[in-house]
Amino acid sequence: MIWYYIDETVTDGERRKGPYNIDEIRDFVKDGVIKDETLVWHSGMEAWVAWKDTEESKEVPLSEEEQIKAALEAIIAEHNKGKRYAGFFIRAIAYVVDNVILSAIGVLILMIMNSIQAIDLNTLGDAMNAYISTPTSEEALNKVIDIPGVHLFLVIWGVIQAVYFVAFTAFMSATPGKMLMKIHVEAAHDEKMNVMVSSIRFIASLITQVTLMFYGIGYLIVMVDPKRRALHDHIARTRVVYNRRQSVVSDLQPKDESKKDC
Repeated sequence: MIWYYIDETVTDGERRKGPYNIDEIRDFVKDGVIKDETLVWHSGMEAWVAWKDTEESKEVPLSEEEQIKAALEAIIAEHNKGKRYAGFFIRAIAYVVDNVILSAIGVLILMIMNSIQAIDLNTLGDAMNAYISTPTSEEALNKVIDIPGVHLFLVIWGVIQAVYFVAFTAFMSATPGKMLMKIHVEAAHDEKMNVMVSSIRFIASLITQVTLMFYGIGYLIVMVDPKRRALHDHIARTRVVYNRRQSVVSDLQPKDESKKDC
């Protein structure tokens, strides 16, 4: 859009100045060359009007800091469009890491229970060895479960697992296993993860575990889903993605010169 203005300081000759673009006009306003009452005109206008009566005069131009912020937001938004979804194997590794951590916690709980005589580890060990040798034996499994203290242990360990997965996912968007693999959980439509969504996802993951009786289809659908979602991701409306690289954004952020080392 081409702009002109009337230079009132000119008393003899052509007082119309231009053509200019809107940025140049705003520079003239900033320098005091164009004042509120200065007549301006641009292509498409029917008549000359005072600068203060134009729509452009009411638009507050962005400061340099605001322009940088807007540019960064645009870069981040563009980067978000190219999200990389975490596949089956990377998620499986993260899950194994989490279960190693939980198993270590379970061993610690058993040691504490044994020290206060809430469970007998020797009896439990013998029963477990018998079950491992015949894993299809219902009688061997019942002997493990019927050992005094086992029910209490399973309740405690179950609560710890629930807190582990729900809390880490709700507040950190990732369990330690996922953090190690540099992936995290996101809610659909880029909503922020919270306790409610994380709890629904954990409960839904128990349903996914049940599908292990049907060849683990609840997990295997990750391989064919465009967004690599497991059954519990579909139920909770979540997805697992790789962490974004922040280096590009960090490089573009303005640096405070006053903080340089003396």
